[in-house]
Amino acid sequence: MGMVGGGQDAFIGAIHRLAANMDGLIELKCGALSIRPETALASGKALFLPESRTYLTYEEMIKAEAALPVDERIDFVTIVTPNFAHFAPAMMALDHGFNVVIEKPMTFSLEEAKLLQQKVEETGLILCLTHTYSGYPMVKQAKAMVSEGKLGKIRKVWVEYPQGWLSKLSEREGNTQAAWRTDPKKSGKSSVMGDIGTHAAHLAEYITGAKITDVCAELNTLVEGRVMDDDGAVLLKFDNGSKGVLMASQVAAGEENALRIRVYGEKGGVEWFQHDPNTLMVRWLDEPAQVLRAGSNYANLSSFATHNCRTPGGHPEGYLEAFANIYRNFALTLNCKLEGTTPTPEMLDFPSVEDGVRGMAFIDNVVASSQSDKKWTPFVL
Repeated sequence: MGMVGGGQDAFIGAIHRLAANMDGLIELKCGALSIRPETALASGKALFLPESRTYLTYEEMIKAEAALPVDERIDFVTIVTPNFAHFAPAMMALDHGFNVVIEKPMTFSLEEAKLLQQKVEETGLILCLTHTYSGYPMVKQAKAMVSEGKLGKIRKVWVEYPQGWLSKLSEREGNTQAAWRTDPKKSGKSSVMGDIGTHAAHLAEYITGAKITDVCAELNTLVEGRVMDDDGAVLLKFDNGSKGVLMASQVAAGEENALRIRVYGEKGGVEWFQHDPNTLMVRWLDEPAQVLRAGSNYANLSSFATHNCRTPGGHPEGYLEAFANIYRNFALTLNCKLEGTTPTPEMLDFPSVEDGVRGMAFIDNVVASSQSDKKWTPFVL
């Protein structure tokens, strides 16, 4: 792979490299690692990249790599820049025949997302979106139980993502991550829903297999002096008739990344909490509750859960492993494509360009609903 962004001055680039490297399927071969030339060069040296493949711009990288012989050039580009700098390198990579992995949200706007989707469809290339939380084995187990009908018809979804790191006006205190995430010119229409609300919405759709059809939203700016929203709540309607509640806040003082989802059907419900990711709580209407654990030898664990476990039961697997599952499934699928073989359903289980479009539409629709006097806003793509 070649990386755009993610140098020594970056936040998420090292996480992507660790995840991509975990299974020995992917090798970092080149990078345009920073918009600052000195940082780009220093970052490439620190990562043992040859100077000839340590580029100063993504344009230079993509053009140079495309000019190399097929057996020498990279297979895909991974983009780990802030939101506003996703679209251009992704589009250029696809135009030059490279598959793409991209940080979420996929683009700065819904219009850009649709253009990327069109380009993916035209080229037949693969675009993977790093909605990390769908990579956890017990999230995949929850999805399998829903799809197999074990919970019965789904009726209710609660998903919440409270953080506390923006409880102060950190963007004016030298916090680079806070500064771009609360700048509408760099973050997009919504700060809290773009940054973490999209994760919650994707998780709700991923586990249930249902699509959001209508939203009723309120966005708030609770820290005085901030120019973008930092808190919000959304009522949801799904195309399977179920109802949902989504909460996302970055001013829940003291919280870390307390993502939690509960899904209830006619027969029972499941609950998953990121602070205890190896556990899936299953509650039944007329039977004792169950606690399912990743890595265990239960006969009823789905192939999608076991495919994404690495360690024996009782050994924790967390955020890095979930992130790595996204990269591994993408890499296995890409290998199949390069070799002319058929990937398994388990390999194909990673977020795609369609998820990216829905994520951007979620942001647009939530903002429109929050600004509307109507109770419900139809979810429009």
